Amino acid sequence: MATRRGFLASLLACASLPALGWADAGSPAVLACAGDPDGGYSLHGLREDSTAAFRLPLPARGHAGCGHPTEALAVAFARRPGTYALVLDCARGTVRHRLSPPEGRHFNGHGTFLAEGAVLATSEQAVDTSEGFMGLWDATDGFRRLGEVPTGGLGPHDLKRLDSGLVIVANGGIATDPTDRTRLNLATMRPNLAVLDPLNGGAPEVTELTPDLHQLSIRHLSLRDDGTLAFAMQWEGEPETLVPLLGLRDPHGTVTLAEAPEPEARLMQGYAGSIAWSGDGTEVAITSPKGGRVQRFDAGGSFLGHVARPEVCGIAPLGRGFLLSDGLGGLLSVEDGIPAPLGRAELAWDNHLVRL
Repeated sequence: MATRRGFLASLLACASLPALGWADAGSPAVLACAGDPDGGYSLHGLREDSTAAFRLPLPARGHAGCGHPTEALAVAFARRPGTYALVLDCARGTVRHRLSPPEGRHFNGHGTFLAEGAVLATSEQAVDTSEGFMGLWDATDGFRRLGEVPTGGLGPHDLKRLDSGLVIVANGGIATDPTDRTRLNLATMRPNLAVLDPLNGGAPEVTELTPDLHQLSIRHLSLRDDGTLAFAMQWEGEPETLVPLLGLRDPHGTVTLAEAPEPEARLMQGYAGSIAWSGDGTEVAITSPKGGRVQRFDAGGSFLGHVARPEVCGIAPLGRGFLLSDGLGGLLSVEDGIPAPLGRAELAWDNHLVRL
């Protein structure tokens, strides 16, 4: 059941100012999940210079997080299929709330705050059918469950809030076995981008790729200030088939697919693990931990070049360029295609760097 416009408006009106902001948590610029040397897991806040602002333990492997727009609260999501989402007070180092999806659901690793932080939206799917839902939680009242909106597809993953208040969701299109994540519908999968109205509900506005690309799962999203969406994809078809792994959707809904030269395309191994616009918005890049590759494109989708880095996956804007992380604990910056090491931690950085 979708929340009503008047109810969300009242939540926004009565939301109190936060007691502690991100400066009280050490002024982090990005959030990152990681595996620890002792086998545990943690959520980290990293500053612009890549130094640690905070570290908070997680009960199991995390995937991504999202930060409240003003209060020093981060929500860390379990790696899918997951049943925990922790609301962490990053200034005090405490767990504020632990969220569980409704019975028969699991979280899919991503979320975002809406209505200036009054509502949390979470990516979810039904365990038995993989049908997608966006869960809605009242961040002003103990993260009480408000309702949900169907995402218009199977296997939703990343989601982003548009300036209009609408939300765009990457429906990966894959039905999975909840016990071992076996893909069940590769022959019939239909990924899409869906624009949802969390205030009024209604049918999502859905954009699909051409039928020959129906096995190209749409996974991760990055939104530029002008509303241009970049999306990263993963190929579930025959391995020898080369397909674009980057798409661009302009603010009017027109989609352009960006292709790399054949040798570069093969090195990605059909897998884009994360995506980000550069800090100045002139470039977009996708990463492949399988191929140890970062591919850079201009804002129109023309290939600019690559950076080679073993196990690279996390990426976020930094300065004019990018911040990158890898599974070996490395952090580096890239500006104008030139990489510069920033440091190495005794950690295995997970898939994503989430800009605050």
